[in-house]
Amino acid sequence: MRRREGSALTGLRVVFTKELEDYTGSIRMIILIALILLTATASLYSATRTIRSLVGEDPFLLLRLFTISSNPIPSFAAFLGFLVPLVGIALGFDAVNSEFQKKTLGRILSQPIYRDALLFGKALGALTALAIVLLALWLLVIGSAMLFLGIPPSAEQVARALSFYVLTLLYAAVWFVLAMLFSVLFRQPATSALVSIAFWLLFTVFWPLITSIVTQAMAGGLDQLHLARLQQGISRVSPNTLYGEATLALLNPSTRALGPVMFSQLEGAVMGSPLPFGQSLLLLWPQVSALIAASLLVFTGAYVGFQRREIRT
Repeated sequence: MRRREGSALTGLRVVFTKELEDYTGSIRMIILIALILLTATASLYSATRTIRSLVGEDPFLLLRLFTISSNPIPSFAAFLGFLVPLVGIALGFDAVNSEFQKKTLGRILSQPIYRDALLFGKALGALTALAIVLLALWLLVIGSAMLFLGIPPSAEQVARALSFYVLTLLYAAVWFVLAMLFSVLFRQPATSALVSIAFWLLFTVFWPLITSIVTQAMAGGLDQLHLARLQQGISRVSPNTLYGEATLALLNPSTRALGPVMFSQLEGAVMGSPLPFGQSLLLLWPQVSALIAASLLVFTGAYVGFQRREIRT
């Protein structure tokens, strides 16, 4: 076996720049941005109207823009939980197998660029494009709060909103690397897109039903507390559940627990009072850790699969 010469990441900057240019200028990205902007604008308009009519003095008025819904329009956070996985899938389903279809992979790797640099560059380019889009949305919400509500956000509200931006980017990364894994495993982009969307449907639509069926089947041998913990444990296999729980802890400061609560845990607590920002971060840290672990595991699978992939056929 021929030994590598130089760093395995030689050429990473070239691949990253090329991928970032491709993603930011593609029709696919423009359509996705337009879709998110349309839904975000509708959600923010509905939220500002509701806040004006229902809320008087609220120390977390900015955060209400993310969470308030008005029938039939869901909240901004709910829209992101639904659409961000689709954006990640749309950017990642043909990240690798499109090079096979265009027969460009052999020519790229004939240059002084290792497979490591190619895969890392593609992932970094797509995630940077996602970060730019989500940052624009985040600034849109902050600007809307100051423009329509006329109230400057406090430092804690900005910190919570900024943490929500990072959390949403991490959530998008999970779905992007999952789609990238399928783009390595399947030669046809249509196949990897269908499998990615099947996983999205499984975790978004069918996983709550599966969780309910499993817990009902085991209801005879467990008490209510253990049954609730089992149901919560199964539901947390889904990235959607992890993202929803972490979002709740961040954007609703009065949230003190994300699971079954014993009466002894409520002793001395003032109901409805907000948690400090640091305590909220500790509350959602298990969910964030699980999303980071899922991203790393799936990307490692894509990395190993790409290293073993035969590129001459």
